[in-house]
Amino acid sequence: MNAPTSSSKPKALIVVPSAAVLPLTAPADHPGVSTGFYLVELAQILKEFGDEYEFTFATPGGLVPQLEINGLALSMHAADKFSSATVSATAAQAFRFDVDTFRAKRPGLVARRDSELALARRYLGRLPVSEALPGSDKEVVVLRDDLVKSMQDLSEHTYQSIEQLVLRHRDPEDAFDLGAFDFVHMPGGHAPMVDFVDNPWLGELLHTLRENGVLISLICHAPVAMASAKYRVGADGTVVTDLDHAFNGVRVTTVAKSAELFVLSNGYLKIPGKKVRMGYFIDEALRNAGYKVETTTNPTAIKVIWEEGVRLLTSNGPQSIDEHAARLRTLLPNH
Repeated sequence: MNAPTSSSKPKALIVVPSAAVLPLTAPADHPGVSTGFYLVELAQILKEFGDEYEFTFATPGGLVPQLEINGLALSMHAADKFSSATVSATAAQAFRFDVDTFRAKRPGLVARRDSELALARRYLGRLPVSEALPGSDKEVVVLRDDLVKSMQDLSEHTYQSIEQLVLRHRDPEDAFDLGAFDFVHMPGGHAPMVDFVDNPWLGELLHTLRENGVLISLICHAPVAMASAKYRVGADGTVVTDLDHAFNGVRVTTVAKSAELFVLSNGYLKIPGKKVRMGYFIDEALRNAGYKVETTTNPTAIKVIWEEGVRLLTSNGPQSIDEHAARLRTLLPNH
């Protein structure tokens, strides 16, 4: 159980996307691909703030989140060296791949991933792991079986839903207060494309946090949550749509369409011999939702945007997580 406990520590809310399947529009009639959240985009926050903060964990529907195996490729842990690490890994796996040699040549990345998996076990408990795909990195295909085994003896934690958080905040007899959090952080992976969109309770949560001065931190695919900010949920449960809401028109960044197209045509979402397409691209969806979306020409470059008026911090992918966490540090009380 990871419900909040009484503590003198400052508090942070972590909302982890929990969708396990990413729908595809092509190939036709495809059942969708196994997906989840990127640990690297959460673990650095847990590492940076874990000694100081008390975390409360939630998922959109209160389900246990699924760990995205493709987000555990060693290049994903290279931060600002993401591009060169990806090129190196691709070349090394092209011919006569040996996993032990591959890992031995990347000790720093292996150590970082191991430490982040230890944080996942500590804070998140037993997690399901997404399936390896035809285009998955060869090293993570080997990793997956060992990872699943390492999770088996852990207890499964429970997660509050977003609706529960809002209703508890509204309940005068419940001491829970969303305004007590210094920040909320939401990691990416493809899961947010499913359960962070068209989600009225997420819209209500975002506005309640904003109204209480809580910093909102979103990375990679997680900024798609802002497309749900058009919704508010009334005291009687009635959903109201307001396109002229307080977040409308602010600057955000997210994973670029060009990066998604690369993953679809050359990366782990590629299906050999098939054209692969998702239902939408996040940057386009956010522009259509009224945001000023800024991406980089080079999709592996780092982009971090802070909108002080609504206390919104966004960044564009795993390559940005170290800079994102460092920037978050400067924006918090008593930094």
